Amino acid sequence: MLVGLISAIIAGALVGLQNIFNSKVNEKAGSWATTTLVLGLGSIASLILGLFFEGGSLFNFASMQWWYWFSGILGIGVIAGIVQAIRYLGPTFAIAIVLTSQLGFAVLWDSLGWMGLEKVPFTEKQLIGVLIILAGVIVFKWSEGRGEKAPAVPAGQRKKAELL
Repeated sequence: MLVGLISAIIAGALVGLQNIFNSKVNEKAGSWATTTLVLGLGSIASLILGLFFEGGSLFNFASMQWWYWFSGILGIGVIAGIVQAIRYLGPTFAIAIVLTSQLGFAVLWDSLGWMGLEKVPFTEKQLIGVLIILAGVIVFKWSEGRGEKAPAVPAGQRKKAELL
C-alpha cells in the first residue's frame, strides 16, 4: 500500500509539472503542436524505458483486448483538453476540475463495471466524497475573488506601469 501511495503522490506531482510545461509550450506553439510534442516524446521515452526494463516482453499483447489499443488516442483528448482548460481557466482551477471529473467518472465506471472493471457497488460514502471534493473546488474558485485587490493606478501612470 505504501508503494501505491508514494507512486500516486509522485504521479500527481509529475502531472502538475507536466501541465505547467504543456501550458508554456501551448503559449508558443499552439494546442496541436503541444499535443504532438507531449505524446511523441512520451512515446519515444516510453519505448526506450520499456525496452530497458522489460526487453522483448514489452510487445507481448496476446491477452489484450483489441479496443485497449485506442488508449493513446484518448491521450490526445486528455492533453488537448487540459491545455485548453488551463488556457481559459488557469492552471489550478483547471486541474481541480479535471481531477474532480476524473474521480467522478472513475466512481461511475467502477460502479457500472465498464471496460472489464470489477463492478464495485456505489455507496453513499462515495457520493459524499465526490460532493465534498466538488464543494472544495467551488470554495476554491469562490475564494479567488475574495483576495485583496491591487491598488488603483492613476490614469497618467497607467501606461508607464503597463510598460514595466
